[in-house]
Amino acid sequence: MSSKGGGTALSRRNYRLSSDTDKPRSTGIVNEKLLSDYLHHVFPSGKQGPALASLRKSLAFQDVGAHLEMLLCEGESAEDSADQPVEGRLGPQPVVLDHNSGFEGLLFVDDDLLGVIGHSNFSSIRATTCVYKGKWAYEVLISSQGLMQIGWCTLSCRFNQEEGVGDTPDSYAYDGNRVRKWNVTTTNYGKSWAAGDIVSCLIDLDEATITFCLNGQSLGTAFSDIKMGPGVAYFPAISLSFKESVAFNFGSRPLRYPVEGYLPLQDPPTADLIKAHKLLGYIKNVLSTTIDTQEERLLEKDCSLWRLHGEPTVLITLAHIFNHFAPLMCKVYLVEDVLMNFLLGILEGGGSVDEHPLIQQLLDLFWLLMEDYEVNECLKQLMMSLLRAYRFSPIIPDLGFQIHYLRLTTAILRHEKSRKYLLSNVLFDVLRSVVFFYIKTPLRVKEAGLEELIPTTWWPTHFDKEGKDEREHKDESSDERLRRRAYERGCQRLKKRIEVVEELQVQILRLLLNNKDKTTGQASRYIFLNKFRKFLQENASNRGHPTALCPPEYMVCFLHRLITAVRACWDESSRKCPGSINSDVAYVPPQLFYNGKVDYFDLQRLGGLLSHLKKTLKDDLASKANIIIDPAEIQATSMDDLDEDEESGAAQRPFGAVAMGGALARPSWLSSPTLGRANRFLSTAAVSLMTPRRPLSQPEKVKVRTLAVEQRTEEDIEGSHGNDGLLLGRPLEESDQPMADKSLLEIIDGVVMMYNLSVHQQLGKMVVVADDVHEYAAALKDTEEKIARCPTRRSDILEELQKSQKVFAEKLNHLSRRLAWINATIYSKEKMLDIYWLLCVCIRTIEHADNTGSLFAFTPELYLNVAMNAYSALKNYFSPASSMEELPGYEETLTQLAAILSKHFADPRIIGTDIKDSLMQALASYVCYPQSLRAVERIPEEQRVAMMRNLLAPYEQRPWAQTNWILVRLWRGCGFGYRYTRLPHLLKTKPEDANLPSLQRDLSIASFQKPCPSLLLQRHMAQLLSVDKDMAASFLNSVLNQLNWAFSEFIGMIQEIQQAAERPERNFVDTRQLKVCATCFDLSVSLLRVLEMTVTLVPEIFLDWSRPSAELLLRRLAQLLNQVLNRVTAEKNLFDRVVNLRLPGLESVDHYPILVAVTGILVRVLVDGDRQGTSRAASVLLSDPCFQLHSIQHLLGEGGDSCGSAPPLLSTGSRPVVSALASSVAPPLPSASGAIGSLERKHFSLHAYSDYISQEEKQKVELMLAFLTEESQQAAASTAPTSEDDLCPICYAHSISAIFEPCSHKSCKACINQHLMNNKDCFFCKATITAVDDYCKPTSA
Repeated sequence: MSSKGGGTALSRRNYRLSSDTDKPRSTGIVNEKLLSDYLHHVFPSGKQGPALASLRKSLAFQDVGAHLEMLLCEGESAEDSADQPVEGRLGPQPVVLDHNSGFEGLLFVDDDLLGVIGHSNFSSIRATTCVYKGKWAYEVLISSQGLMQIGWCTLSCRFNQEEGVGDTPDSYAYDGNRVRKWNVTTTNYGKSWAAGDIVSCLIDLDEATITFCLNGQSLGTAFSDIKMGPGVAYFPAISLSFKESVAFNFGSRPLRYPVEGYLPLQDPPTADLIKAHKLLGYIKNVLSTTIDTQEERLLEKDCSLWRLHGEPTVLITLAHIFNHFAPLMCKVYLVEDVLMNFLLGILEGGGSVDEHPLIQQLLDLFWLLMEDYEVNECLKQLMMSLLRAYRFSPIIPDLGFQIHYLRLTTAILRHEKSRKYLLSNVLFDVLRSVVFFYIKTPLRVKEAGLEELIPTTWWPTHFDKEGKDEREHKDESSDERLRRRAYERGCQRLKKRIEVVEELQVQILRLLLNNKDKTTGQASRYIFLNKFRKFLQENASNRGHPTALCPPEYMVCFLHRLITAVRACWDESSRKCPGSINSDVAYVPPQLFYNGKVDYFDLQRLGGLLSHLKKTLKDDLASKANIIIDPAEIQATSMDDLDEDEESGAAQRPFGAVAMGGALARPSWLSSPTLGRANRFLSTAAVSLMTPRRPLSQPEKVKVRTLAVEQRTEEDIEGSHGNDGLLLGRPLEESDQPMADKSLLEIIDGVVMMYNLSVHQQLGKMVVVADDVHEYAAALKDTEEKIARCPTRRSDILEELQKSQKVFAEKLNHLSRRLAWINATIYSKEKMLDIYWLLCVCIRTIEHADNTGSLFAFTPELYLNVAMNAYSALKNYFSPASSMEELPGYEETLTQLAAILSKHFADPRIIGTDIKDSLMQALASYVCYPQSLRAVERIPEEQRVAMMRNLLAPYEQRPWAQTNWILVRLWRGCGFGYRYTRLPHLLKTKPEDANLPSLQRDLSIASFQKPCPSLLLQRHMAQLLSVDKDMAASFLNSVLNQLNWAFSEFIGMIQEIQQAAERPERNFVDTRQLKVCATCFDLSVSLLRVLEMTVTLVPEIFLDWSRPSAELLLRRLAQLLNQVLNRVTAEKNLFDRVVNLRLPGLESVDHYPILVAVTGILVRVLVDGDRQGTSRAASVLLSDPCFQLHSIQHLLGEGGDSCGSAPPLLSTGSRPVVSALASSVAPPLPSASGAIGSLERKHFSLHAYSDYISQEEKQKVELMLAFLTEESQQAAASTAPTSEDDLCPICYAHSISAIFEPCSHKSCKACINQHLMNNKDCFFCKATITAVDDYCKPTSA
């Protein structure tokens, strides 16, 4: 290798000179005396004092070998070199987990037999070595903080899937998840542990005690007087639940927290350790000594200034040292204890890594004087030790430990040859290198020093009537203001400390993304790119398998560092390439999605499977992108892919059904803190559970890949000589503006994929801390108010309240400091800008892909998902720590996203039902907020009209609930009594939305936003319905059908609920049934509101009978409104009784929402219309058999008791009503039913809702009641009796007015017109109806 320090090409064997023919003068630099002095200075003898220096034997290179051997053997006794058994311990060395017979349940065990993952309910495993005398210790590195019991057990302990370590008489365990100790019984003990902690397990068999330590701090004696005596020996053991993971250190590495007097179970390599320290001392002597050949003397110098200049004397000396030192550096204990500490010591002086070039010189020396396999093993063990030390270092105020280890990692990766070796073979293949980019969140803020950084805590203290935090600080007192500002200063101090760590992590990634180091082969960036893509493939294709997935908390940090590094590299390249786009406007060109240069695994495309798209769109690819698909690839059969999967899967699964050590080829993210593979699967069951390791979803049958990831070269990515590389197949619509580094496009694409895989989910999880702060703050304020109101004579109540106050305050102090850490690491302004940049990348990518026409179908679904989820995260997760309104170009981005949602929610190029539902939900959420709704209004008018046309498509044959929700949100704030944020009876309750998926949670939050109607979109809707009569008729017919169905289902369900509540033997109702019931009620209300909006905006649809379907629609509307009123307003009816049950899950079911919706429709057609319209509406309403005037009177609290039950709900729509509805009103409950039957509720009255219903609206209701009263009296006086033979044989409500051709059957017009909407066959004889004529009864009759 060419030395970077001196530039002299030197091979290793030139300096292995120890033969007699080697003469001192061969150096050509020093004479014999000076050489002897130099060698004696480098290799001082411990037996010679300074007085004997003049009498020492002259040393030459031919004597160095023997002299060095003698020095290394000094002090080594026969006992040290021989393996002597240690009293008090039994078992083999090294100590590992017993994977042959010492386990119970299903487990994954790492290659080194020290890391373990639970894969069943409660698995147990013990070590191979036991102790019976003396004081012993081992350490457990906690990789996940779940349910585990760690400690000691005897050979007689028998565990199962329910009982583990600590649950049997001779086993003892500590459980930091539940903060308890276990020995058959359990009591409180210790502290809670977190991922990244180290538990030390100590057993003193001289005093019969067991003690545990957490991160070096003793938790006190856990057990005393443990069982002792002949035949009793204790094994280290653990029991852990599913997916929980730890790694053991029995002494194979130096104990992180050694305890004086306690020995590790595994003996340290004492003799090798002494040799390694001696040899390191000799190396330090070489580094600190220089030879002045002119004055023939030795000079001392600073080690940090040493350079590898190729001096033969120095190199020959070092070669002799490395003959002994190199083999020792392949042993993990020596690497961690000797080499890593030495390298860390070089950097202890502070300053930037560039100021310490000695590490680069030493790595040059390693590659020069050690065999390749020795350097490889040494670097691998060094990086493993660094990663383990970084991950399991405790959090201290200045993050000193983390900074220390990251600086050394950076220094090592600055060395080009070492970096490329580690990238190619270690960082992604053996190690979980993503850990280097993770900053763990402390669970115990006191130990992390947050009390020092943030001495003053603060939390919100002002809440509105709905319990929400009022973010305005203008009303706070001076003390509160001082506290808040002190807290903010503390948060800023913490953020600056964390930024130091983040900057080091970005430096590491910048090194890995170096694309200029091509002198020694492929540049680092292209090695990283291929490894990164395989990393994504592991996580994308193994969702649900705990051993292969990267934990989402690691993904979040990795994503932010990667975005920072990629943007820096992009901008650096764009500055060197004038005319190229910068990172602010970066996007992924659409040709990456179909040219085969980037592997998207089995990810779903917008147009379906890739194999299907390549078959159906091959002509478009040829014409638009000049890409010709190989026919052989298209015709590849699904069996070929299955065979390929089976072959790869065979190497990944264990051999045989009961796998004892079968090799698994997937990285294990939850086991060893450093190793990347779990290579042993242990099972005590008859059949291994490892068989279904592939994804459960059906993979694509044909995978068309131009190049495998491993086969790609720089030219395939960047392109050259007319080859566009990743940009091959640029469509005509795509700009030819240059992009500086095409390789960065694939990394950006990978970042988008990372966000889609798990980052968004993790961002949502961490919000729970802020929610907890809000809840505790509200509880504390409520408690303080109760203390202020508490009578002084009730000292007992006051004492309890003060205790609660103290508990809430302590919890808030803890949570506010923890929240400061989370805000700094996850929700800071810089992190928000990263997510915002990612959102903009996705928006621009979708826009460019959309311009390609049919080729848009090749776009992966994840781009739309990330665009929607990133916006949701910015809006819901980062506030109030950062405000979205402050983002650059915020308004324009909102408008771009609005255009995407409004266009693609009904895009025929998108076929996936899941992505369609997601788009619809996102649009529904979008129109709930004023700013985003205004963004929808800013999109071009053509797009707005197209969106409204798609929303007004008939509800049948498609998911209509979200469509209806969108229309309701556009109307909310304009309807009758429809200006509320939350329903009156729900003001004091909290919506349960924490566990909902992101978009559904967003919708749940959005449903409680203040009304923000869109008059512009309402005008578009009115214009469309007014002009397109056919669309209006089909739309309203579908809305009425769905209302008929939803309300019928609701009535049927509440009848079942009432019956279940009345049964003494079964006093519970299925929660799913309650949820469905509430959903049907909410749907009924929202459908009524859409009808209210329609009848308000376009009343002629119902009242202008020159339109072909107006009369029919009005009659159907009247019929449904009457039925709803009768069911809800009847005294002591079924609806009343179920509402009075106050069942959890039915909170939204109440009189107000449904009655005001019905009232709004009635007022519009009976009061607000012209005279002709109101007369028609009144006549239709009064002619309906279900009409009862007392239902209208009930709205104002004037109705009396109804006589009998309400009439049955008629099914005149296209869907039959539930058959049980004919008797759905249950009889009054007997008095034996107890409190339920005796419940009396006040009359419902709109007068009671003066905060929600205006005086003008009340007056209109009074006018409507007076008008209907008068009209009903006149109708009753003028109605002539009708013969039963003249009534319609279908509805028996109206006279016969139509005759069918050709069969001559008769009915009323309303029934036959409604029937013909869905069926052309005669209602009676099934003959095809060709015409419907008016029928008049002959006068002769």
